[in-house]
Amino acid sequence: MIDFSLFRPKARQLAGLDISSSSVKMVELSGGGKEGYRIERYAIEPLPRDAVVDGNINSIEAVSDSIRRVLRRMGTGIRQVAVALPASAVITKKMILPAGLRDQEMELQVESEANQYIPFALDEVNLDFQTVGPSPGSPDEVEVLIAASRKEKVEDRVAVVEAAGLKAVVMDVDSFAGEAAFELVGQQLPGGSENKIVAVIDIGANVMNVSVLRNGQQVYAREQAFGGNQLTQDIARQYGMSIEEAEAAKRAGGLPEEYARDLMRPFMDNLALEVSRALQFFFTSTQYNQVDHIVLAGGCAIMPGLADVVGGRTQVATMIANPFAGMLNSSRVRPKNLLADAPSLMVACGLALRRFDP
Repeated sequence: MIDFSLFRPKARQLAGLDISSSSVKMVELSGGGKEGYRIERYAIEPLPRDAVVDGNINSIEAVSDSIRRVLRRMGTGIRQVAVALPASAVITKKMILPAGLRDQEMELQVESEANQYIPFALDEVNLDFQTVGPSPGSPDEVEVLIAASRKEKVEDRVAVVEAAGLKAVVMDVDSFAGEAAFELVGQQLPGGSENKIVAVIDIGANVMNVSVLRNGQQVYAREQAFGGNQLTQDIARQYGMSIEEAEAAKRAGGLPEEYARDLMRPFMDNLALEVSRALQFFFTSTQYNQVDHIVLAGGCAIMPGLADVVGGRTQVATMIANPFAGMLNSSRVRPKNLLADAPSLMVACGLALRRFDP
């Protein structure tokens, strides 16, 4: 039953492949250890509308076409990838088990106890687990994280990757992958991220994912229905374009002069208001009453001046996520392009880091 690795990689040579609702992104890293990481290559390819909706793959053919295009642009020989399920498709729970169990014994314990956490028959799910560390309450026990997803969710992602000629060797969760990449971003915060409360706001095409972290552990998560597609629709309406034309114009920057004032600035103000609301929800539903830093990620985060607008509205120091800031670049990577694309590559970067797992 524990037949697909949500945690343990099976191979060293792999790239990170992030399938979101609007695009396919691929990142390949090398190095690791003392010399640090190096970004070898990356590519982003848009997806047709409705190919992926709410994390569900609607068209295996359309998505695998986009993956093939991304692969051609990458020009890599790597055929093994780490992919991620959306957090909404995965049930995660922490369990306390006796310390010192062998893997097989732990597997049996996890299976026998998982029934109470998972609202599906166990033969309908892929289940995996990982020891987090000693239990906070007792040195004789360990904390174990279990993750379960409906088999069809995993199988759809495996199928779409295989249809493009690749092999999925690691199945992660997008929120875990984002947190792995955040470790690189956290090092760039003034004084580091230790003991700080950091809100990572990932603004995608349709959804804003809010994840509040303290010392690498998620203390709060929330999803809000707000994303870049709202701006795309405003552009289409204002300038009489199709949605596809509006999206292309938004990315390429070929819009009339008044666009920044009439459409982009009001959108950024609304986005800042949504972030402010998200923080209020966080304060009212946890014991915390402040946030030390906001980190903006996702495709919308590259809008010029967004960090200032969000920082001004929330009165919290705000920065744009760039997990590659401390890395070397290969000659194939253009620094200017990477800087613009970095906020949308958090999950792909986190998946690429799985290559270096012990």
